[in-house]
Amino acid sequence: MSDAQTPPDDPADGDATDSHDDFDPVQVFPESEDMDLRPGADSCYKCSTCDTSCPVAEVDDEFPGPKFQGPEQWRLKRKGDHDVDESVMKCSNCMRCDGACPSDVPLSQMHNTARAEYVDDHVSKLSVEYWRNRVLANYGRLAKLGSAFPGLTNAVMGNSLVQSINEKVLGISAEREFPTFAEQTFRSWWEKRGGAKVRSDEKRVAYFHGDYANHNTPEVAKSLVRVFEHFGYEVAVPEQRCSGTPMFANGMMDDARRAAKFNVGTFRDLVEDGYDVVCSCTSCSMALRQEYPELFEFEGTAEVAASTYEAVEYLRVFEDLDGALDDADDVDSPDLAYHAPCHARNQGLDGQAVEVVDRLDGVDAHDVGDSCSGISGTYGWKAENYDTSMEIGREMFEHMEDADAEVGLTECPTCAMQMEHGTGYDVRHTLEVIAAALDVDRGTAAGS
Repeated sequence: MSDAQTPPDDPADGDATDSHDDFDPVQVFPESEDMDLRPGADSCYKCSTCDTSCPVAEVDDEFPGPKFQGPEQWRLKRKGDHDVDESVMKCSNCMRCDGACPSDVPLSQMHNTARAEYVDDHVSKLSVEYWRNRVLANYGRLAKLGSAFPGLTNAVMGNSLVQSINEKVLGISAEREFPTFAEQTFRSWWEKRGGAKVRSDEKRVAYFHGDYANHNTPEVAKSLVRVFEHFGYEVAVPEQRCSGTPMFANGMMDDARRAAKFNVGTFRDLVEDGYDVVCSCTSCSMALRQEYPELFEFEGTAEVAASTYEAVEYLRVFEDLDGALDDADDVDSPDLAYHAPCHARNQGLDGQAVEVVDRLDGVDAHDVGDSCSGISGTYGWKAENYDTSMEIGREMFEHMEDADAEVGLTECPTCAMQMEHGTGYDVRHTLEVIAAALDVDRGTAAGS
């Protein structure tokens, strides 16, 4: 942590904290020595609470649910006479089962581990499915090419014929609108402006922006920089790779391991220098906080995880964000229909955006319920999952249309895609609303 005082521990969280402090991995798959599970892996007593929380199981009768994908499959695996079932590829990696389990069984870690083993052992590396999934999992690599020629890329990928070919050849749904690439990436903007505009030895954060904010929604990333500089923080934007979330979801564990190792190495050095890590995407903060320490043991993994925050969460904990918004002028904005991403819920952040917007005069935020958006990163982009994805999202779409709002609000870029796709609403990020309220959208220097 930088200069900010560590908030006191919540007594109600004491047991959970102690259990993580006593981490002692449990070996699940003998042939995968580096994929062991934390305590609680064998604590499932078959209450099926995880199954009732699973959005895929709710609409797909053929999906056996997280209880089977996790502890039941693990127990069968220990007997040595059971391979990982192919249904594990239907798991969307929303991770809602983690929060639902009363016994703290590491369900999503089990699913990630099993999915990686299934891909390694049963999916041909020459198959279309494998390469489709790998392309989706490694979006950042192709995004670099797309960002080099954004106008051309947007025209080509927005062409209905190209979309039809993508579905027939690769199995990427033609129903989806391909993300638009920005004319200037966030990192190009950052370099052009000359980096940080505020210097501080005490208040410093390192920004993990991820691929999407860099290539597709740089205004979100710019808003983060401007808001944190408004509060006197020196912002660092180090080299980084994808957080690994889409790689976990597609069973590409080797790719995820390489990305995580690079990220931990980069951000570990900054944490040692007094920086905290902030993320604008709740899936990125979830990966660094939970998935990295569950799945990997690189030097510095625990330190980076313990120093990682979602950006608005950080400002609410260590700065008087509420007070600053109370003092802000009226905001000229339509009312907002807010969807809390599953990965925000898993971090206890689901009510945060509505509470923040409620501080502002001139705009209201309406929570559209606790349902999953259905897209779950790359899950809803696959042709075989499209109908299921839209059925999962139907409740959210209906609640958005019933809300007294004209624009959507969420912290997850793929949830935003689904919200736009299902309702036609424009969707904003909480940081963009905060930046507008604090009047820091343009900054005070040229190019800032």
